[in-house]
Amino acid sequence: MRMRIALLALASVVLMPSVAGADATAFLGRTTAGDDRSPVRGFAFGVSLLVVGFEFEYANTTEDQTLQRPSLRTTSGNVFAQTFGLPGFQLYVTSGAGFYRERLGNDEETALVLNNGGGAKIKVGGPLRARIDYRIFNLRGNPRQKTMQRIYAGLNLAF
Repeated sequence: MRMRIALLALASVVLMPSVAGADATAFLGRTTAGDDRSPVRGFAFGVSLLVVGFEFEYANTTEDQTLQRPSLRTTSGNVFAQTFGLPGFQLYVTSGAGFYRERLGNDEETALVLNNGGGAKIKVGGPLRARIDYRIFNLRGNPRQKTMQRIYAGLNLAF
């Protein structure tokens, strides 16, 4: 009898549809490495199931040869955990991996990038939210800087 109840409970959890949400973010911010602070822009698309979600992100910091600042493009797949049920905002932590390409003039490096961070999505109205995000990036291979930080603000559309 207990086995039947356990199987029935498991089946009801597995077979019942869960609420999934998706969102898209366009952002602007700053990437810092040492004393350098360069503008960054990018976008992210995510899917979440209540607390856990997955996100794809692309970001681009442009090259400045005059100041000897390389461009940095990152693409990463991230997993995140977020709060729900808070009035007007969601907090989240995220971790991910992907690839980067750093370029300055003819010098170029492409390798693995790992990132960790967190932020908040703040309700503006309807499906529109403001998003504030902070990340630490660990660049593998032979980049000019092994560790970079990024902070950005963006518009997030939930659907």
